[in-house]
Amino acid sequence: MADFLTPAERSERMARIRGKDTGPELALRRALFAEGLRYRVRYRPFPENRRMSVDVAFTRLRIAVEVRGCYWHGCPEHYRQASSNVTYWSGKISGNVARDERKERLLEAHGWSLIVVWEHERLGDAVERVLDAVREARDADAS
Repeated sequence: MADFLTPAERSERMARIRGKDTGPELALRRALFAEGLRYRVRYRPFPENRRMSVDVAFTRLRIAVEVRGCYWHGCPEHYRQASSNVTYWSGKISGNVARDERKERLLEAHGWSLIVVWEHERLGDAVERVLDAVREARDADAS
């Protein structure tokens, strides 16, 4: 299928895609706040790596929450390869997936738990998973 936008129009449209404070991320944060949870946003857990951050962090409990878009992070259920400029986009998405895996390994090596919330998940299910992890960590901390 041919692109109906010029390269300049396509570039402008792609530049407007948000990398932070996305709809799914804001919805999750609002729901967690409504449940009484307080958290840090775009927290950088590693001083030696200032570019790496997590979307939501419960710092005392060492719980990190990442909200991932199905296309940008190669969702195993919904990712569909681009139909144009395949070489660029397949490299871009595989790079994002590799970065996500590195982040997960680094978090785990430093004693953090990572909860990945995909944009296609029901909000209530995602909130419940986070609440369960927080409760479990608080119970373990208390004993």
